Amino acid sequence: MTSWFLVLLGLFTYVIVRNVLSHITRVPVWLLWLILMAPAIIWELWTIIYGSTQSPPLVFIVACVFLSVFLCWILFISGNRGQRNRETENRESTSISNSEPQQSPVRPIEIGEETNLRNCFPWSLYYIHSIEYRPQAVICRGQLRGNPQETYQQIKTNIEREFADRFLVIFQEGADGKPFFVLIPNKQGNRQEREKDNLRQGFTALTLLILTLMTTTGIGVQIAGIQAGRLQADWSLMIHGLPYALGLMTILGIHELGHYFTAKLYRINSTLPYFIPVPFFLGTFGAFIQIKSPIPNRKALFDVGIAGPLAGFLATLPLLLWGLANSEIVTISQQTEILNPDALNPRYSILLALLSKLALGSQLTATSALDLHPIAVAGLLGLIVTALNLMPVGQLDGGHIVHAMFGQRTAMLIGQLSRFFLLILSFIRQEFLFWAIMLLFIPLVDEPALNDITELDNKRDFLGLMAIALLLIIVLPIPDFFARILQI
Repeated sequence: MTSWFLVLLGLFTYVIVRNVLSHITRVPVWLLWLILMAPAIIWELWTIIYGSTQSPPLVFIVACVFLSVFLCWILFISGNRGQRNRETENRESTSISNSEPQQSPVRPIEIGEETNLRNCFPWSLYYIHSIEYRPQAVICRGQLRGNPQETYQQIKTNIEREFADRFLVIFQEGADGKPFFVLIPNKQGNRQEREKDNLRQGFTALTLLILTLMTTTGIGVQIAGIQAGRLQADWSLMIHGLPYALGLMTILGIHELGHYFTAKLYRINSTLPYFIPVPFFLGTFGAFIQIKSPIPNRKALFDVGIAGPLAGFLATLPLLLWGLANSEIVTISQQTEILNPDALNPRYSILLALLSKLALGSQLTATSALDLHPIAVAGLLGLIVTALNLMPVGQLDGGHIVHAMFGQRTAMLIGQLSRFFLLILSFIRQEFLFWAIMLLFIPLVDEPALNDITELDNKRDFLGLMAIALLLIIVLPIPDFFARILQI
């Protein structure tokens, strides 16, 4: 099993676990992912120790796979049971103790309250036709007559005045193109629970940060060309792994902090950035934050979505330029590939070719490839992370951006077309095959904002188009005529 295949399998598994299992169990996503990946990791370690010519026994492989699936199943069941028990305890504690003042449990709209609910919809803004009572929501359908932003704000204010904080008010577009309102129970935790959760988040984030610094430093030593024998004799050589480790973690951290601080600006509850450490290949599978409260509107959805790639890209540029300027020029060969840091062909990407020419000038010719400096490796990975996140599909940053720009229905169409075009591109450039497969398993539907009707302003529409253009110049190869102009 090659390291490249292992990292692709790891990314694929993580996406599946995060998008399918994370919503129905309390077990941490990283733990489920690590258990499912254990057989592949063990196989890779076996190959490193015994060599590729000696395969592990079949019984050993089957046992590892069985134990991995069994343990994952046990954790999944226990996570579901723990979640149900917690909900039961909350209901019992609410019904037993009335001696202390506490918030009454959320209750649905009753028939006697329907008149009050209808009065929350001024006929001049939204003429309500029908009210549908569902187990988890109340759907109000009608005809929009006023400005979407003013209509949502006025009706939201009316509902909060009548029903306090019992409901979250969602305004979105139906399959028939007509906007409708949805009232769902507001189940946000109290202040004490949020403070405890913040402490747990801080401890978890710091632990993962330290672990990832260790794993990326170890990989950075290998990238710097330090042999294992020399490292065992002199552990001070570990310092040579820091340029790669700090460069990559800076890019990933700034990317996620862009999301985090923008979410805080809109008072959206989110976790701190969590790094994902792995003791092989890149040293990490990236970082992420988790949004824990609804997005108020499409403007906030756009700003939170684009802030990460924009911040990460701005951090990548100076690091990549410095790294390219300090990289060595080698002769292009058959082994020269886009993801080979020892002999990188910069012409595989328009942006990479431009940056390489800017950093190296006349030294870079048509017969040149690059032996990348460790910081340049981190910068290259920063470009790849930016491009992957800008893919306009589902819950990726690019999916949030096109959702905010064009609405959810059009965003789903764009996501489907992106899947198709990337699959076609993978027949031309095989390194995109994994991306194409991964996008097939990312749901096209993105969670709507509370006000999912009001459109963006022209400045954000333009910035969104620039983000799509950035994606294209990262993933598309430089045209031959342009390469001749640059003399590369």
